[in-house]
Amino acid sequence: MKQDTGHGKWEPPLSLFPDCQLRDVTSFEDLIGAGSGIGEPKCDAEYCSPKPVSRVPCPVSLGTFSVPPTSNPGFCIIGPMTSVPAIELHDVSLSFDSKCVLTSVSFALGAGETLILLGVTGSGKSVLLKLILGLLKPDGGQILIEGQDIVPLPEASLQPLRLRMGIVFQEGALFDSLSVFDNVAYRLREDHWNDEAKIEARVREVLRFVEMEQAIEKMPSELSGGMRRRVAIARTIISNPSIMLYDSPTGGLDPVTSQTINVLIAKLRDLQHVTSVVVTQRLQDAYVLANYSYSAEKQGLIPLLPASEGNTRPPTRFVVLRDGGVYFNGSEQELTGSTDSYLRRFLA
Repeated sequence: MKQDTGHGKWEPPLSLFPDCQLRDVTSFEDLIGAGSGIGEPKCDAEYCSPKPVSRVPCPVSLGTFSVPPTSNPGFCIIGPMTSVPAIELHDVSLSFDSKCVLTSVSFALGAGETLILLGVTGSGKSVLLKLILGLLKPDGGQILIEGQDIVPLPEASLQPLRLRMGIVFQEGALFDSLSVFDNVAYRLREDHWNDEAKIEARVREVLRFVEMEQAIEKMPSELSGGMRRRVAIARTIISNPSIMLYDSPTGGLDPVTSQTINVLIAKLRDLQHVTSVVVTQRLQDAYVLANYSYSAEKQGLIPLLPASEGNTRPPTRFVVLRDGGVYFNGSEQELTGSTDSYLRRFLA
């Protein structure tokens, strides 16, 4: 099935349906199944039993069938959930000239989970994000994004995968010569959106999400550091990524402004169920993301309930890099409770 969305041809990734093929779809309800949005793939195979579904980036419309406004904005529920991690690294190594930067780095992160990446300056944290995004190639090892090894892929094949990922660079990395509106709209125009009314509506939507719609006509030079970071996040989420990478998103900001960025990261994670990798030097930020969740009702962070009281969010994972390798990989409780002398000094 192919539907013309006005932005090129869109085809459901049938790789999400390993045991079956989609029947002809005649409505949005046919695609996701009737009810609350939890459906099953339309399958001709008798052995294909109902399974929980996953979400993937969705076009503005499916042919003539618009995505219901009450659904998760920008996402359609179209396939069965699998146990494939969102991000998985196996023995990844990288050197620049004779300097070894990363050695045998391995970890996995499930869909919707959060990983805090810690380490001293120069331990390879930012390089690791660039490897995950496919901006750098490792010397050895595998990097799997939603089950697909990106290491052997040519640049042209990486582009569709990058549409499912977003990165917020240090300092925001906005285009100084473009207004806030044009910075945020940049990806849409690169993707050949031609309807200016739709572009403006989408830009305003994501700016509203980060509480920056009032600055839509301003230039980056007119913004504070925290405002620039929020605009950078808006620019990144314009394409509804399922994976977000944050490279020191609060670096250089005061504590109050840093907290507004933490709230945005949690908001994306808890409302959009985005998989998040956060590089930070601020342990306080890491502990906030691990112990608080975003409440749409209260429009802010609330303490995370224990699993015994109904909390279903996966626990935040912590990875500490040292000398190019993974020195620690575990929960906050395991990290703070460790008696390892290096970790004690690092956390002090």
